[in-house]
Amino acid sequence: MAERRGTGVLHFLPLSPTLYMIYNGNTRVFSQLTKKIGLYSHSPMKEMPILSILETPDWSDYELLDSGEGLKLERFGTYMFVRPEVQAMWSRSLSEKSWVSAHATFHATGEESGGHWVFKKKIPERWEMSYKSLRFWAMTTPGRHLGVFPEVASHWNFIADKIKHTDRPLRILNLFGYTGLATLSAAAAGAQVTHVDASKKSVAWARENQSLSGLSDKPVRWIVEDALKFVQREHRRGAKYDGILLDPPKFGRGPKGEVWDVYKSLPNLLQSCSAILTDQPLFVIVTAYAVKASAIHIGQALREIMSKYGGYVDNGELATCEKSAGHLLSQAIYARWSA
Repeated sequence: MAERRGTGVLHFLPLSPTLYMIYNGNTRVFSQLTKKIGLYSHSPMKEMPILSILETPDWSDYELLDSGEGLKLERFGTYMFVRPEVQAMWSRSLSEKSWVSAHATFHATGEESGGHWVFKKKIPERWEMSYKSLRFWAMTTPGRHLGVFPEVASHWNFIADKIKHTDRPLRILNLFGYTGLATLSAAAAGAQVTHVDASKKSVAWARENQSLSGLSDKPVRWIVEDALKFVQREHRRGAKYDGILLDPPKFGRGPKGEVWDVYKSLPNLLQSCSAILTDQPLFVIVTAYAVKASAIHIGQALREIMSKYGGYVDNGELATCEKSAGHLLSQAIYARWSA
């Protein structure tokens, strides 16, 4: 059975306890639908695993134009790029002419995120993009990325909605905050935000995005530090947060050489995060890229540390719908606890 609602498709798989769901980030609709079909037990933290697929249809400055044969063709603003995508195991739909018209192609090497850009047309060093009221800078980087992960916008919508509908002052912590778009979404919605990233360059980029978005007057604290060390120090200080976002890399190093390995480091960080939550937290969101783990595994780890708060955990994949033939391309896995 499949039911289409606006931009979403809800799939029920017979004889399976798992719900696969594609929807536009409306948490209330998700909650109502899952309760309606009886997948929640009387104790919300003990429900059967639910896998959802989050898609963000609100972009105007980004499109996944086509994909296939290990590559994806994307538009960032007015510029087109070809990047590797090993999960695109189908055939391309657009003509070769469309693909060769891209402004630049990233050629990957065998090492993690290794490779280089080949530019076919001249593009500026950076250019402005927007998502709803946010304005930010995009640019090509040595690691194939362009300063924004468009699929994560479904989380931006979620946290903004949560903050706007909560009638009390809120403090939000964004760990591995990159160029700050989740931070700015929370700040624009009315929260006081602490943004942490180990990269001084990323934090500087995020601050420029704050200025470009006209949010310089919003209460954002910018921190260049190792995420775990920062959280542990906040605990010693007695600091508390109403919401925490974590977007950790698979592997990385802190500003003082601290080693991050997601499989070993994330469980410790989640436990540390649980110690700095207020008595009435709103959400904890974990997003992971390029890991050999299921969203169910991250969801179970998150469910364990949040069990004392009640609420429920939604876990699944962040996906982008291709414009040409409608293929869904999974970009990341996530787990999201909310009250």
